[in-house]
Amino acid sequence: MSSQKRTLSTDSIIVGDCVKTMQALAPESVDCIFADPPYNLQLGGDLHRPNNSRVDGVDNDWDQFESLKSYDDFTREWLGAAREVLKPDGSIWVIGSYHNIFRLGYILQDMGFWILNDIVWRKTNPMPNFRGRRFTNAHETLIWASKSKDSRYQFNYEAMKSLNEDLQMRSDWHLPLCTGGERLKDVDGKKAHPTQKPESLLYRVLLSSTKRDDVVLDPFFGTGTTGAVAKKLGRRFIGIERDAKYAAFARERISEIEPLEGQYTETAAKREQPRVPFGTLIERGLLEPGAVLTDAQKRYKATVHADGSLIVQNRIETMRGSIHKVGAAVQGAPSCNGWTFWHYADGGKQVPIDALREIVRADHGGSVA
Repeated sequence: MSSQKRTLSTDSIIVGDCVKTMQALAPESVDCIFADPPYNLQLGGDLHRPNNSRVDGVDNDWDQFESLKSYDDFTREWLGAAREVLKPDGSIWVIGSYHNIFRLGYILQDMGFWILNDIVWRKTNPMPNFRGRRFTNAHETLIWASKSKDSRYQFNYEAMKSLNEDLQMRSDWHLPLCTGGERLKDVDGKKAHPTQKPESLLYRVLLSSTKRDDVVLDPFFGTGTTGAVAKKLGRRFIGIERDAKYAAFARERISEIEPLEGQYTETAAKREQPRVPFGTLIERGLLEPGAVLTDAQKRYKATVHADGSLIVQNRIETMRGSIHKVGAAVQGAPSCNGWTFWHYADGGKQVPIDALREIVRADHGGSVA
């Protein structure tokens, strides 16, 4: 395959077959994939509300498959092409309902992907079950997987925690369906696409698993929710859509998106920031040898040594070691984050020594020798 054939620019929408288009991309060139494939809903006949009005369900040709085997063959084909284009440390999201998500998960594992989470998108405004013969389908499932077990995938833990009011983000997401002004309509006032996903869902997906300027690929682009959110968050995108009408809606929609300022879309995790040895604080005069550190409740005390170790003395023994080792020892714990455990006195307040580490990083533009 020629290099010219492999060249596709980002922030673009390609109308065509997703498998052939992905095969035209350079191998291992994409950071993240979000895939909203056909669900193979297997709907039989029209569905009506109690007032006899017809429900606008999904009966499009692209959701029709002859058998489960043909659906599985289709799944293996597009997932195979997606795997080739995904970077070794990239990740993939696939979304589905009970009709297809178990088949998707089985095939993902068969192909060597490593499942990280299954996310339950619990809809705050689900469509009722009009026939009254089953439970209301009030959720869809997303599978998040890395390319392999050894992938160093991106996860913005702190960003998700901040988004959730300083609590760890759970795997059940309460988000509404796409309705109101966000729902795209055609000239007749009908839905432009029957399964348009809400931007809030993609916002959480991309904010959690990508960073600024990452390339996000959506092989079933539809009316462009992935591209709209990617542009807003400063990510690059490639959208593949075989229906030219959907692609036209997506282009118009995305052209109206104003990207957020770069400073507001950075999602660097603390563990990705440059390492600062504790001894650096002493070398640069932020802490003096002999300074006393305590935990937040002042139950434990340790003295700073000139070489960057901490010393704790009691009636039985003297302990000496790193901020992490000594912090764990005094608590009788298997491990300890010394940066948040140990505090120094600042104007009558106890402040984590992590604040001093941030001063070092800020003084050197994030680069610490």
